[in-house]
Amino acid sequence: MAGMVIIGAGHAAGQAAASLRQEKYTGSITIIGDEPHLPYQRPPLSKAYLSGSQEVERVYLRAEKFYHDKDIDLKLSTRATAIDPDAKVVALEDGSSIDYDKLLISTGSRPRILNIPGSDLGGIHYLRTIDDVDGIRAEMREGANLVIVGGGYIGLEVAAVGVEQGLNVHVLEMEDRILQRVTTPTMSKYYDELHRGRGVNIHTNTGVTGFSGDGKVQKVLCGDTEFAADMVIVGIGIVPNIELAQAAGLTCDNGIVVDDHCQTSNPDIYAAGDCTNHPNALLDRRLRLESVPNAMDQARTSAANMLGGDKNYAAIPWFWSDQYELKLQMVGFSADGNREVLRGDMASNQFAVFYLRDNTVVAADAVNSPKEFMLCKQLVGKEADATVLADSTSDLKSLLA
Repeated sequence: MAGMVIIGAGHAAGQAAASLRQEKYTGSITIIGDEPHLPYQRPPLSKAYLSGSQEVERVYLRAEKFYHDKDIDLKLSTRATAIDPDAKVVALEDGSSIDYDKLLISTGSRPRILNIPGSDLGGIHYLRTIDDVDGIRAEMREGANLVIVGGGYIGLEVAAVGVEQGLNVHVLEMEDRILQRVTTPTMSKYYDELHRGRGVNIHTNTGVTGFSGDGKVQKVLCGDTEFAADMVIVGIGIVPNIELAQAAGLTCDNGIVVDDHCQTSNPDIYAAGDCTNHPNALLDRRLRLESVPNAMDQARTSAANMLGGDKNYAAIPWFWSDQYELKLQMVGFSADGNREVLRGDMASNQFAVFYLRDNTVVAADAVNSPKEFMLCKQLVGKEADATVLADSTSDLKSLLA
């Protein structure tokens, strides 16, 4: 009997299946995942799991018993190869197929590949899956030369783990500053100084032109400059996995296009997570987000609407990054602001930067300042007195009145 089918086995898939049962759905639920692992969290992969401080069981969203008890069928190590929207069938790599009443596509994203001379050498890694990290951990050893291509959050999180484990770490960033595509010059400067102070070698305006080595990478080539490398990790962004949706005739544009109900251009197919392009009424534009909260919220919305509900999804995006002992929490998009207000002292590694457009709060970056972060989530979209924001002795709750 046809039921609910979910393609993908990440955050969105695990949450959607759980939400369907919470919504009292009693029909069949099938999760199709091409990895051998239970649905798991990705953020710890570049942090606690990479460092070895977190075991794989703690990376899983839920224990296997949960899926058994909730009668959720996990088809792991199984790749979906096609969707037939007219017949409402998903074809699998082994030649079998599954009928569905409603389908959720939560195929996520994959790393952007660096195709340059030598990029097929051994020792060059991408970090996206548990298996990726297991391969990286096997090569990490004290004194080894680790070269990270890309100065985004993933690259810097890996750099923090690497230098703490005694590796000689170089970060190569082709832009003028690290984190250039995702944050302000103020925060880029803070993290640049933080990492250099911990022993990471950061090289900006440095583009990689090739790799060399005898079967295994030994050097990273950057024009006339080269860096010795025992291992390389490439982190230059991600690509949404939309090929199945495109082949099925669903509307795609920088992601699978969905409405505020997470419904695709086909009324029986929904999508959630990194692979989606969705409208945000609060920000008055469409977004494709690489964000765990977005994946989880879209999953809940999809589950409700797959069962005939009328639930809208609209939220101010928020993110986080753990580097060393510091937790950065971000809400909104700093690029939307035209004014910065600092609260606290950057030198103490405990502060918040509020971003305002004129007098309205649009975003914030908070380092080791969870209280400020939580209050800013409520302040976004509201006018605020910059003097109160900047005064670390003031009560931010007064701005919510």
